[in-house]
Amino acid sequence: MQALVCPSCGKEFKVDGSGYAEILKQVRDSEFDSVLRERLELAESEKQQAIELAEVKIKSELDKIAATKDSEIQGLKAKIALVEAEQKNVTAEALTKVEKERDKYKSDLELAEKKRELNEKSLKEQFERQIKDREDAIKNLQDMKRKLSTKMVGESLEQHCEAEFNSIRATAFPNAEFGKDNDDESGSKGDYIFRDKNEAGTEIISIMFEMKNESDATKTKKKNEDFYAELDKDRNEKRCEYAVLVSLLEPESELFDRGIVDVSHKYPKMFVVRPQFFIPIIGLLRNAALNSSDLRNKLALALAQEKDITSFEDEVEAAKSAFNRNFRLAKTKFEDAIKSIDNAIRHLQKTKEELIGSENNYRLANEKLQDISIKKLTKGNPTMQAKFAALKKPEKEKP
Repeated sequence: MQALVCPSCGKEFKVDGSGYAEILKQVRDSEFDSVLRERLELAESEKQQAIELAEVKIKSELDKIAATKDSEIQGLKAKIALVEAEQKNVTAEALTKVEKERDKYKSDLELAEKKRELNEKSLKEQFERQIKDREDAIKNLQDMKRKLSTKMVGESLEQHCEAEFNSIRATAFPNAEFGKDNDDESGSKGDYIFRDKNEAGTEIISIMFEMKNESDATKTKKKNEDFYAELDKDRNEKRCEYAVLVSLLEPESELFDRGIVDVSHKYPKMFVVRPQFFIPIIGLLRNAALNSSDLRNKLALALAQEKDITSFEDEVEAAKSAFNRNFRLAKTKFEDAIKSIDNAIRHLQKTKEELIGSENNYRLANEKLQDISIKKLTKGNPTMQAKFAALKKPEKEKP
């Protein structure tokens, strides 16, 4: 049993071992809790101080960073403002240049539009004049048809075509021949033959013409196709390329009233035209022949050029081959020369290193020579010391 005294009333009481242990445990638990609370409060206080210190430190760092960022931002803002100003200047210059070019293009466009309008007006007037001339010619031919006899109608149509051609011969067909076909050895002949040559004197086109007409009083009405076979025969016998029937026959025919009708589906290279299209058919066939001649010449030139190009390519390949061979030889010699130079450099480097080594040896020998003194040579040698000492005495002191 353990005797315990109450701290409050001073009364003594006894407890057994288990009770004492229980009381002791309560006391210890109470002290432990008290100490734990104190330590927790201290830890909480230290934690709060650490948090406040960290917050102060973080705020200081953030202030520094903010100040740095503000400085950088101000610098960037200044750069941005400079760039924006430069961009505005560049944009303004570019805009001014574009506006000038736009105004120039607009002016050119307006000028081109005016020229186009003038050209259109001129062409329209020209076409209207040509149409009027053709209409007048048609009226004249119709009047002539009504007035003349059958024989005179035919002869007048020939004369009309010949006069039309001669009026433009000098300007439009300076190298052409146009005249009546007077060769009747084959038993027949056409009315007129047209032949034209290029500047080199080569014939580029030939046309056999036949002029046909009849008066309203003629009882037997002829058709254009009644003359196709004979015209084709004349073309072949006179070796002409084209055959053209200039006709006022079938005056009510919608087909022939179109002006130029291609009947090559019946006879090769044959056309039927009204008199007002006599000159245009010559121009069309002649231009086509010129284009064909130009194409033939261009083809011949292209073939010649292709041959020249092939020959040139062969020469180029031969030159490339020779160049490659010479290049390889030169490269080999160049590489050999480089190797020789590298060997010479290595030899010179080695010689340089040896000379530097010799120079170091000379320098060391000289330093050793300079370092020799009387004291060092006579050190530990009393005899030599005495002799050198005697040499240093003045002459008068000698016995």
